[in-house]
Amino acid sequence: MDRLSNTVRPYAWGSTTAIPELLGTDPTGEPQAEMWMGAHPGAPSRITRPGDTDPGSGSGTGRSVSDHSGAGPDHSGAGGRSLADVIAADPERELGPAAVAAFGPRLPFLLKLLAAGAPLSLQVHPDLAQAQHGYADEERRGIPVDAPHRTYKDANHKPELICALTPFEGLCGFRRPAEAADLLAALGVDSLKPYVDLLRARPEDAALREVLTAILGADPDEMSRTVAEAAEAADRLGGDHAPYAQIAHHYPGDPGVIAAMLLNHVQLQPGEAMFLGAGVPHAYLGGLGVEIMANSDNVLRCGLTPKHIDVPELLRIVRFEATEPGILRPEAAPSGEELYETPVDEFRLSRYVLPDGGAPVDLTAATPQILLCTAGAPRAGEIALGPGESVFVPADETVEVSGSGTLFRATVAV
Repeated sequence: MDRLSNTVRPYAWGSTTAIPELLGTDPTGEPQAEMWMGAHPGAPSRITRPGDTDPGSGSGTGRSVSDHSGAGPDHSGAGGRSLADVIAADPERELGPAAVAAFGPRLPFLLKLLAAGAPLSLQVHPDLAQAQHGYADEERRGIPVDAPHRTYKDANHKPELICALTPFEGLCGFRRPAEAADLLAALGVDSLKPYVDLLRARPEDAALREVLTAILGADPDEMSRTVAEAAEAADRLGGDHAPYAQIAHHYPGDPGVIAAMLLNHVQLQPGEAMFLGAGVPHAYLGGLGVEIMANSDNVLRCGLTPKHIDVPELLRIVRFEATEPGILRPEAAPSGEELYETPVDEFRLSRYVLPDGGAPVDLTAATPQILLCTAGAPRAGEIALGPGESVFVPADETVEVSGSGTLFRATVAV
């Protein structure tokens, strides 16, 4: 197995302290938003195997976090080989025949530490058929894949799961229209009354669709004034309205502030998780968590962002149905594995809480694995891990974990 050297991405919404606190390093003063573990071409993890001579400088942008001595995280930017290149050189050896047959010759998931210090964009992801159609259409029209107005970066879907390491706050799925109407009406903002009336008068699908369409299509100056009034009222009222005052603080005048009020507000405690399927609008607001997703960049934004919003395509992708935000708690097996059940095959996330003095646990599998330590000092084979450190385990490679601490196990469901 291979110790991973991972990249931390400095997105503006990132916390300046959460990832350094986990790693036991000093904050830099810059946001540290996501640490990527996997083989995504944007920032693949790097490994060093016996006999490697390529020092490597890393691809993608951000800070490399590595430790080849077992003595703790190192911010030196140590090199090695890209995990993406290692897998491409021998997919069946690294991933196993079953994973290659199911997903092709690449690691089908991306594992992250995500640390939100400010709200992320309000967004939605396509299903697989929508992604394939949208990607082919933009390719046919000759839109460069890195163009700011490009919607589909690849032909894959992007289901994802976030598991809280600290109290974690987010938005997920539409509220019942009547509940959204009550929340908006309580603000006492005259320009919101048409939305309130629509939410109370129309059937669920039509109400949610018409109100979101109206919010995104409103005159920018008028919407900016509405958001300012709504934010002031939300701050004054507090309670259920308080999160939206905070969102408006970060995104003054953004129509996404009003769109966010249509969604369920979710608070996760450590160990709880939230699954985000295709077509479900969502946003993360704050906290540290372990996130896993299918290996895709396809994001359609609804607001809380200066980036491109493709309103017609967004309205085609969003599922306009009210949902109860399901909070996932892991299902424990006799082996000690605590599994977060999801309806996708590209990833499978579970957790092991290893007690002091417990027997070693055999995690050998016919599929590729990434093991991430989030607490304690467990060992994966001969590799000692500290919080925030991880290893890649090729398919069929023998691996036992021992010691005490918490490990997350990411693999595929084949």
